[in-house]
Amino acid sequence: MKHLFLQYFFPFALLFFGCSCASDGKKAKVILGDDTLTSGTIHISVDESFAPIIDSQIKVFMSQHPKANIIPHYKPEADCIKDLLNDSTRMVIITRGLTEEEVPFYKDTLSFVPLFGRLATDAVAVITHNNCRDSLFSVAEIKSMLNGTSGYKYDLVMDGLKATSTVRFLIDSVLRGQPMNGKVMAAKNSEGVIDYVATHPNALGFIGVSWIGNKEDSSQMTFQKKVKLAALQCARCEEEVYVRPYQANMALKRYPLNRGIYYVLKENFAGLGKGFVNFLTHEKGQLIFRRGYLVPDRMALQIRKANVSE
Repeated sequence: MKHLFLQYFFPFALLFFGCSCASDGKKAKVILGDDTLTSGTIHISVDESFAPIIDSQIKVFMSQHPKANIIPHYKPEADCIKDLLNDSTRMVIITRGLTEEEVPFYKDTLSFVPLFGRLATDAVAVITHNNCRDSLFSVAEIKSMLNGTSGYKYDLVMDGLKATSTVRFLIDSVLRGQPMNGKVMAAKNSEGVIDYVATHPNALGFIGVSWIGNKEDSSQMTFQKKVKLAALQCARCEEEVYVRPYQANMALKRYPLNRGIYYVLKENFAGLGKGFVNFLTHEKGQLIFRRGYLVPDRMALQIRKANVSE
């Protein structure tokens, strides 16, 4: 997917940042607003697969800071990256940080690099119809379904009509850059994937685990009743064990389809975006990731042994 990023990002970037120059001695472009660390209004673009957990983060942050108004726009990852070029977008939350090509590009054009960092660990969950007999898969079997060489006859359903982070992750991490040649369909969004799989016995869906992994969220409990969460062959087990994307399995890297949640902040002053990043990376925000059954990357996560039937 790297070539797709270069195709869409750089033409717009050159137009947007052409007036800002670092090499001729001009000062860095300052992205100013009338907001502070705890007040004002900003727009952020968020990968749609993270909608449930980021909604929770924003709700708590704004309850603690009544003068703050963070307006999220949930969309495919490729569109979030494009939004970094919009004056109205202060921050994006996606599945990666800036690439090696992007860092010098921003440094040369802005004289500063947008702040970016990892917040938590998420995973791509595989879901099946409740009556599906198959619920255990290896990564090799998932790969064969994606590239069209499998004996399985599933309709594979992705979480968006455009290039989503889930599609990019599967191409990069499972197919290793090979194209998808299997029978792949696109739902409108993650909820659309769940609805489609729930009504089509031959469908296999791929969504972010934050849509279905929280057993304390009433809406996700409803989703869990509609579909079945498949187990994948453990990535770090001596025996042939199959695990689901539960918190401990993600933290111990037993589940093979882990990915990160990252922020990219286009702000070089003490504004509301930086205030929200401070919240996400410190105790309260990290606890929300933990309570959302994701793995916080900025705080320790205690794992205790227990007998759990997977």
